[in-house]
Amino acid sequence: MPERLRLLRAATVLLVAALAVLLLVAGLGTLGTWNGVAGRDAPRTTSAADLDLALNDMDAQAANILLSNGDAGKGRLETPYTKAVGFYGDARDEIGHDLRTLAVAAQGSAADEKTVESLTDGFAAYQELIGRALENDGHRGGKPAALADYRRATDLLRTRLLPAASTLVSSNEAAFDAEYTSARSGLSAQFVAVLALGGLLLALLGLLQWYLARSFRRLLNPGVLAATVCTLLAVLLGSQMLSASADHLRVARHDAFDSVVALSRARAIAYDANADESRYLLDPQRRDQYADAFLAKSQQLYGLNDATLSTYDSALASTWQAYEADHHDLRFTGEFRRELDNITFPGERAAAERAVRTYAVYQRDDRQIRDLLAAGKEQEAVAFCMGWEPGTSNAHFGAWMAALDKVTAINRAHFTSSVGAGRSAVSSLLPWVCGALFAAVALTALGLRPRLAEFR
Repeated sequence: MPERLRLLRAATVLLVAALAVLLLVAGLGTLGTWNGVAGRDAPRTTSAADLDLALNDMDAQAANILLSNGDAGKGRLETPYTKAVGFYGDARDEIGHDLRTLAVAAQGSAADEKTVESLTDGFAAYQELIGRALENDGHRGGKPAALADYRRATDLLRTRLLPAASTLVSSNEAAFDAEYTSARSGLSAQFVAVLALGGLLLALLGLLQWYLARSFRRLLNPGVLAATVCTLLAVLLGSQMLSASADHLRVARHDAFDSVVALSRARAIAYDANADESRYLLDPQRRDQYADAFLAKSQQLYGLNDATLSTYDSALASTWQAYEADHHDLRFTGEFRRELDNITFPGERAAAERAVRTYAVYQRDDRQIRDLLAAGKEQEAVAFCMGWEPGTSNAHFGAWMAALDKVTAINRAHFTSSVGAGRSAVSSLLPWVCGALFAAVALTALGLRPRLAEFR
């Protein structure tokens, strides 16, 4: 009998130790996952998206500088010119910061390292071309030479820089998704293992209680009973820790961050479309090309079947009216659809809908710019396109960007809160789990000690 009691005690200790190690490894691994999500995976994905936006913004502001400068400053539109110069410098600084961040993030991936290197070299060449364009534009009669340099710069942007930036966005998002899938799979496996080990341990403690009751004619052993309660508590808390971590990880990755990526892409596309308007006014020889590019980007944002620039506004209005009548009736595609398909948080739908409405206002402004130009009112078209007064295109573009930023802020806030809640679920529950399992071992030993002492 004492040998059997010692065997049962040893088996209990081994199972408790195995369960404790499993939960400790799972908890520390989950904390590592959260550190990776918040400190590596999300920042490098958003940095790639920010780089895409900043490249588009820098090129747009270069076009705006050339468009508003007049002839070496003669006839300059002062407010648009001053703002464009400031925004140009901000975009250039942001690109430098993003390239440094992405260079660090790319370490270990030969493909990403090569892409970042190509981007860095291409950006240097791009800056040289833009610098020449701005220098030529500072001379009287230098607009044709400046325009030629700008064409080469924007062609470099479109054929080399923007595709590379888009590749980085896709690559980093795919890496994040792979990490997420692996982490979720690991948490699910650990959850099942905890239930299996916990169930086995509880069954062993039940067997020990039954054996003591039969052998020593006592109804219950208080020590083993207390150990059973501690084990049950540890299994429940450990399971809760793992399931809560998995839920918070899903909210952070898919409910929140998917929307952040969609909205970041929408913002980058918006800046590129806005630049196409300036390019359209700046370069008469490429107007058809830039008009087609603007429509293509509009379709990426809010896609409508067979729409042209002349039919886009009416199609947008009718499909949006259908959506407002029934939120399940989405007759459009694009980044706005991706966001509206992923509405999760309080206030998110109203903010997203406001972003679409401000987008529709901006789209109508575009048609007004083209109508003014077609009527021979080029200066009025330029002033309306580049003005910042209420009712002008830039003012409406700013309202649209502010609306997009509000939706993004809602999702970023929930991403941050999910990361914090996921970390808290581990840091607050893991010590209690380990303490309960340690108590189970101690209580089992204390419960068996008087019975073993009877055989000395």
